[in-house]
Amino acid sequence: MDLNEITQEPEEQATAPEDKIISRYICTANHGFAPYAQEELRRLFGAVKSTLLLPGEIFLATLEGSSGEVSQALSDNPPVFLRHIQPVQFQDQGDLSALERLAVYLSRRSELEGEKVSLHVRKGNTSFWPDSPGELRIWLQERLESLQADFTVQEPSWVISVYADGDALYAGVSRPEENLSSWNGGMIRFRKEDGQISRAKFKLMEAEKEFAIPFSSFRNAVDIGASPGGWTSFLLERGLKVTAIDPALMHESLRKQPNLKILRKNAGEVKFSGNEFDLLVCDMSWSPKLMAKLVTGLLHSLAPGGTAVVTVKLMHKKPMAVIKEIIAMFEGERMQLQRAKQLFHNRDEITLYMIKY
Repeated sequence: MDLNEITQEPEEQATAPEDKIISRYICTANHGFAPYAQEELRRLFGAVKSTLLLPGEIFLATLEGSSGEVSQALSDNPPVFLRHIQPVQFQDQGDLSALERLAVYLSRRSELEGEKVSLHVRKGNTSFWPDSPGELRIWLQERLESLQADFTVQEPSWVISVYADGDALYAGVSRPEENLSSWNGGMIRFRKEDGQISRAKFKLMEAEKEFAIPFSSFRNAVDIGASPGGWTSFLLERGLKVTAIDPALMHESLRKQPNLKILRKNAGEVKFSGNEFDLLVCDMSWSPKLMAKLVTGLLHSLAPGGTAVVTVKLMHKKPMAVIKEIIAMFEGERMQLQRAKQLFHNRDEITLYMIKY
């Protein structure tokens, strides 16, 4: 597309040469996993025309179907690796005059008038905008005063998404749920706490939000491969009694916690009674098959209706096949998969959320 021509599609659709309805999106995955996000889209929508904006992470995709059809398909088939999408309804050349035209375009979006709106701004590595994304957000917000919108981060009704790349400016308006994540680019941020044991805690905090897991409603948890104790500390903060299994030492701040029982053993060496726990978590840095074998060997201790949250390390070149195999191993042990997702705080891994039936 010639970037000297402005593309503005207020109905969030465009017409392909074959008169097929298409929609365009900026798509984001964790670094290095964009090819698998592209494959997920191909499996859902057939051929996908895509252009890399940030290698391995962000790409522009053209999908066959209206915005409503795309949103419904992704809702019915939640992707594992595609972390975030934003519609492209406006595209222009990358310069300051294009920003002025974008401000005019957005000010005419009547659905935003008087509503709670979140303004998400991102930059490419070589963006024409010289300052920070936050400064661009402020610049745009000042020019949208006529909308009398309530610009907010919490629980917006609408999201304005802007991506300022080196030679192009992209933007779109959508409902938060249509973006797969209500966070800008799917990048959910937590503040590191004083005395925090490890950043692994962020993975469980994000799972709590992403999967709506009511951790405070559980009573007894087992943490497999617990050391140094990031996940254990999170569960203790939520009021649970925790049994932590790991031959390595737990962090000294946890060792005298009254609701914590520490077993300095390998997971394959411990014995539990049936239905002893209502929550099982595991974040071991082991091979996927070995992790699954150890965890399934302890699933008799998880009561029916109990929840399991497990990370699967992706150590091989065919992650989709590995994930399918690991899920099958758990499903063979009466575990029903609720979600499989590569969270923002996952690296070379995904998180499984399962319930025992």
